[in-house]
Amino acid sequence: MARSWATLGVDLHLEPTGPQLRRGLTDALREAVRGGRLAPGTRLPSSRSLAADLGIARNTVADAYADLVAEGWLTARQGSGTRVAGRTVVPPTGAAAPPPERHRPLYDLRPGSPDLASFPRAEWLRAARRALTAAPSEAFGYGDPRGRVELRTALAGYLSRARGVRADPERIVVCAGFAHGLRLLATVLRARGAHTIAVESYGLDEHWRLLASTGLAMAPLPFDELGTDVRELTGLGTGTGAVLLTPAHQFPMGVPLHHDRRAAVVDWARRTGGLVLEDDYDGEFRYDRQPVGALQGLDPDRVVHLGTASKSLAPGLRLGWMVLPPDVVQDVVKAKGGVDTSGVLDQLTLAEFIASGAYDRHVRAARTRYRRRRDALVAALAERAPAIRVTGIAAGLHAVLRLPPGTEGAAVRAAAYQGLAVDGLVPRHRHPDAVTEPLDALVVGYGTPPDHAWSGALDALCAALSFGANGTGIPFPG
Repeated sequence: MARSWATLGVDLHLEPTGPQLRRGLTDALREAVRGGRLAPGTRLPSSRSLAADLGIARNTVADAYADLVAEGWLTARQGSGTRVAGRTVVPPTGAAAPPPERHRPLYDLRPGSPDLASFPRAEWLRAARRALTAAPSEAFGYGDPRGRVELRTALAGYLSRARGVRADPERIVVCAGFAHGLRLLATVLRARGAHTIAVESYGLDEHWRLLASTGLAMAPLPFDELGTDVRELTGLGTGTGAVLLTPAHQFPMGVPLHHDRRAAVVDWARRTGGLVLEDDYDGEFRYDRQPVGALQGLDPDRVVHLGTASKSLAPGLRLGWMVLPPDVVQDVVKAKGGVDTSGVLDQLTLAEFIASGAYDRHVRAARTRYRRRRDALVAALAERAPAIRVTGIAAGLHAVLRLPPGTEGAAVRAAAYQGLAVDGLVPRHRHPDAVTEPLDALVVGYGTPPDHAWSGALDALCAALSFGANGTGIPFPG
């Protein structure tokens, strides 16, 4: 079976097993250096860390490193670790020049992805085997367009227990991730005569583009210290069919919607017949405060609760769900085309993963791991970049690093100079003309890098944000 290592933007695919594994790893590393994917001076993970990532013996990695040191591809010095040797690679005579590779960052700190290296492969495989063994033959037909009943039943129980969602399996529709669910709901809104949807002034370009592609106009709502100001909904016309919110942990600002505004938005939906679309994108991850229950619990007949396995497990599963008001279920099924769009085996596996308790155990372990990373981020910035204010850290997988006015663009360039991929806050803003002025900040995700790469990512981030000796400015490179 192929194994992949994605640290530092490099994938190593190791096909051999058994006695040939050492040779396969040595060859893969040599080709990564020869082809320029591992640049001179790049520090490799320790043999222990790489072995853990690949699921192989530490001695196999140590032997492969030793072979490449002997060949001159790598260097190993006490206190400096194992690095790619600084040598000129000469392509074979007559060989065609390799196509230029797209530059990949050393560390990806963009928000939105969990630590993919921590995906619970062994537990997932065991759940898949149990689910496949127990599945009835009819499960492999075209099936219910709402999704497998086993998964909808498991989700109903879990969401009620963990998020305070009021649901039964008949009101849940499984979809292929949040974007798919949002597109289905936008189609339903258009069919019902809506021409506008209210959105948060800070959010994702991808969601705004998706909504625009369905023909819906967007009405951005202002933002302040209490979260999105939903009071502005009362000034919108009757054609506003819904409002899209991240009430438990606003993305990207990281604050929960104030309880008065939670009540106000539900009241608006009741008075107008509109819908509240609740994006509960990282509801499982709370650190310094009690979990904020789902908004849907206030009025299941007016709030659509949307969730996915993208942050808790992996986005590649393409599994999401909607808990719908009763009068919306059939419209969504119709918009879906009357067919199930998610793989049956993955649905059955997730159902078994939840029912067995493995999902809860995985989330608890992930919560502890991400909290440690967040704490390390806050401590490193307090020590090495004390003028940076860190906000939005009580929950989720990202933090907002407030910057001096006018410095966001320079900060993003400084981060790139250090080999970091980070997002600025200004491009996430969609209300430039009046109430909400965009803030300068970096949106830093601490979920993506594997554990062994986190300290290096922090070093690079602090170097990008370090202040000058007088503490009055950030020496961003041009």
